[in-house]
Amino acid sequence: MNSPFRRLLFSGFHLLYNQFAWTYDTVAALVSLGRWQDWVHSALPYLQGGRILEIGFGPGHLQLTLAQKGWRVTGLDASPFMVRKARQRLRQNGLDPALVRGYAQFHPFKRGTFDTVVATFPSEYIVEPETLSEVGRVLRPGGRLVVVLGAWPGNRNLLERVTAWVFRATGLTFGRPGEIPLELENRFIEAGFTLRVETAQVHTSTVILLIASPKEMK
Repeated sequence: MNSPFRRLLFSGFHLLYNQFAWTYDTVAALVSLGRWQDWVHSALPYLQGGRILEIGFGPGHLQLTLAQKGWRVTGLDASPFMVRKARQRLRQNGLDPALVRGYAQFHPFKRGTFDTVVATFPSEYIVEPETLSEVGRVLRPGGRLVVVLGAWPGNRNLLERVTAWVFRATGLTFGRPGEIPLELENRFIEAGFTLRVETAQVHTSTVILLIASPKEMK
């Protein structure tokens, strides 16, 4: 976030996630060529246990899916706009929301509460030492953190190639499918996690996921 472009981009994301939250689904669908929700749901096969915490749940699509599948799901998000939007979505589907407004660096949950913590397309906060420390604290023994980190839209046509360039320019993806920066990997290792990288094919795109487990809970 050092360059003027990156600072401007961050400001735009902040507005989209807060004051302009009502446009979030439309923008996400446009920039992903309609695949955003499929990318988000690529986390499902990696979730384990009955108690799930989603960090940064946004408009609540994954919250709804998890609740409908019978998981005991809780959400944590700092945006009051997204909390309101997700709560409305869940209630419209006859569900009782378990949503908390708060920051990933300061979880208001007891130690060992959850089997899985999941985050989809999070910003840099996900690798902050405070965030990883809190994730490790609230996970039960044998628990895991699942992060949908980024996506490569594909290379089938001009539109996909342009979208892929935009994603690289904005930091929504990087490198090549299946690869993550060494600096990012080191953040997890320094926080006491083991880490593996997974990829999932979604239509013509490739999604990258990080599966991390605290070493002392293996």
